[in-house]
Amino acid sequence: MVVRAAALLGLLACLVGWYELAPHVGAFSLWPSIWFIALVLMPLNFLLVWLALPLWNSRLLLPLGVGLAVLAVVFSMVDIPVASNFCKLFALTFLGWWFLNFFEAVSWVVLVALLIPWVDAYSVWRGPTKQITEGHAHVFGALSVGFVVPGGGAARLGLPDVLFFAVFLGASVRFGLRPAWTFVGMLVGLGLTMILATWWDVSGLPALPGISLGFLLANADLLRDRLRADRIGVQGTANRT
Repeated sequence: MVVRAAALLGLLACLVGWYELAPHVGAFSLWPSIWFIALVLMPLNFLLVWLALPLWNSRLLLPLGVGLAVLAVVFSMVDIPVASNFCKLFALTFLGWWFLNFFEAVSWVVLVALLIPWVDAYSVWRGPTKQITEGHAHVFGALSVGFVVPGGGAARLGLPDVLFFAVFLGASVRFGLRPAWTFVGMLVGLGLTMILATWWDVSGLPALPGISLGFLLANADLLRDRLRADRIGVQGTANRT
């Protein structure tokens, strides 16, 4: 645990240093920036979440999440964007793990993974996310986590995307699934989403479908067996009554 905490703090320090340095480095062109985000920045940022994973069932998740969310607002107001960015990342991670406490069975997680991509897709293409990103960019900046590339440009990921990344990663531990493959699968989903959005030249694609698909594919056989076992158990209970 001590080694993991030291690794988290060391990685966090390196990322903070990069975010401060990046605006002063020569800018990349479009595709090198996209590959840099997909293969380096996103994995390193979410590696912070992986390193914090032992806290997924801590009793302090709610106060930690709320406290960091307040700090994120304060840092934003006093114009310290890098500190605000990482406070948002950890706040949504802890709140996602706290939210996971309300999931009584793995079937609930599967249901959420199947439903939220459609909600997210509607929001991005026709709903509130579309309106915010097109007409209120500063609002989307406040409601997202940034990944800063050389030259100071940034790709942004909505706060619900960070929250559900944490929910599915925590669920993979809680329900005895495959945490490592879940982590990799969701990162692949996020990376492909960014690459496709750039390739198709659209302002943005919903990220939750890639996150959800990464979780479901990484654990497909285990989820099938658990759902089948739960169904048999329910039927057995009904027959006894």
